[in-house]
Amino acid sequence: MPELIAPTSRLHRQWLDARDDWGIGVHQDGSGMRPGDDVDTTDGFAAFVRRLLRESDPAIEPAPDWVHCTYWWIVEGDEILGTISLRHELNEFLLEAGGHIGYGVRPAARGKGLAGAALRQVLAYAKKLGIDRALLSCNVDNAASRRTIEKNGGVLEDIRTTEIGRVRRYWLPTGA
Repeated sequence: MPELIAPTSRLHRQWLDARDDWGIGVHQDGSGMRPGDDVDTTDGFAAFVRRLLRESDPAIEPAPDWVHCTYWWIVEGDEILGTISLRHELNEFLLEAGGHIGYGVRPAARGKGLAGAALRQVLAYAKKLGIDRALLSCNVDNAASRRTIEKNGGVLEDIRTTEIGRVRRYWLPTGA
């Protein structure tokens, strides 16, 4: 049964398998991967995982223009099926386009309800952080993400053009 786990260097090879399923250089929503991250080498991947874990720690100041964020990997056994992240607050960019929660399911694992199950768990965690309603956005052409958000109680606020393209912005109750 799939579960959410904290990022770990132990799953380096499995993370690369998931990344390769997406395609090298393809943006992976919810993964925390940024341009310049070296995820191919053991040391680079360990640094990537340390950064992901550090970004969730409220005792450590986030990088300029970033906010605290907790990352999870959606796994079954040691297979990485996807990623999901929760930003602890919204800056101007996140309010406009990105939202509190980002997620992605690798192509080979799509259509199994994994994103919805992970989203429900992360919404409950958001409630514990004091977030009463979470903002989620998706590309206007991403019907699967739209359905996932709406099935989990998302109420459409608007559709707008942002620096990342045209997005649908939804508010979802947390901790249901």
